[in-house]
Amino acid sequence: MQGGSPLDFAAACLDDRSMSAPIDDKVHSFFQLNPDKVLKAIEDQGFFTTGEFYQLNSYENRVFDVVLEETPDFLSNKHVIAKFYRPGKWNLKALKEEHDFLYELKSEQISVVPPLLINNKTLHEVDGLYMCLYAKTLGRMPQEFVNLELEQVGRLLAQLHNIGAQKRFRDRPTLLTESHLGWQALSILRNWVMPELWVRYQLAGQKILHFLEDHLDPSSFTRIHGDVHKGNLLSNGHTFFFVDFDDSINGPAVQDFWMLLSGSMEDSEQELTQLLKGYEELRDFDDNELDLIPALRGLRILSYAAWIAARWQDPSFPRLFPNFNTYLYWAEEVEALEKIAWSL
Repeated sequence: MQGGSPLDFAAACLDDRSMSAPIDDKVHSFFQLNPDKVLKAIEDQGFFTTGEFYQLNSYENRVFDVVLEETPDFLSNKHVIAKFYRPGKWNLKALKEEHDFLYELKSEQISVVPPLLINNKTLHEVDGLYMCLYAKTLGRMPQEFVNLELEQVGRLLAQLHNIGAQKRFRDRPTLLTESHLGWQALSILRNWVMPELWVRYQLAGQKILHFLEDHLDPSSFTRIHGDVHKGNLLSNGHTFFFVDFDDSINGPAVQDFWMLLSGSMEDSEQELTQLLKGYEELRDFDDNELDLIPALRGLRILSYAAWIAARWQDPSFPRLFPNFNTYLYWAEEVEALEKIAWSL
């Protein structure tokens, strides 16, 4: 995930009894990850490192690009990507579902990057934290889509959803349920929104969430990526591939569409037409889902703010979001929510 995920489903793993350390110790281990711990964790999996590594841009988890002494036979370069999951977000079953989904997609020749299978495991425990390793895959984030690239992305999404529709997640959340950060966002934010703005914020948020409840059809949900934006869609010059399935859930297909669209109405319509042209070559799309896009944007605003609030104990978050607890921040948030709410 580049930056942080606005759809952070923290409630999905309120309790994970499979891990040995109390949650306070896990959080401490997470905040105290240092070069020695990172390199030792990778060497414990049978790799020999040079000591050179780079921390990558991920606010939610801790992700490192580590240089190896030599290239193993099953890798294409001397790098592995180590991902340490933030404790308290996902339990072991939910993490395994994410990884199993990636291997399902990979087995069908769909362009994704699954974690490395080491000693028949993709997950490894380090000081109470879950870690996995990935082969470093080179690619660039698209700044803009040209020629027929959006049709190609549409076909790729259809392939992903065709596999996703074969079954549902059991241990990962479903959009806008008790285990999904929707209504919980308002509860979390009550103590963060400026008091003089709270009533407006709450009313707009409630209208957006009620709209989604009234118009979502959970029976049509499939396993989806959940956080498809340009930062999670890379190109190697020949094809696109998806990365970071950290927020994969059961949800509507359109959730994997709308974050790829530009802001202007005219550009969005053209882009959506191209996406759907490619998508519908391989999978039907319910056009009624397009009516959900404004409300899904609103849900993202709510969830993003709640995500920051829930992570405020992380020493990096006050530095990353210095305006979060200012009047100006919440005034702009209220205006954005109201604009969406009153358009529904």
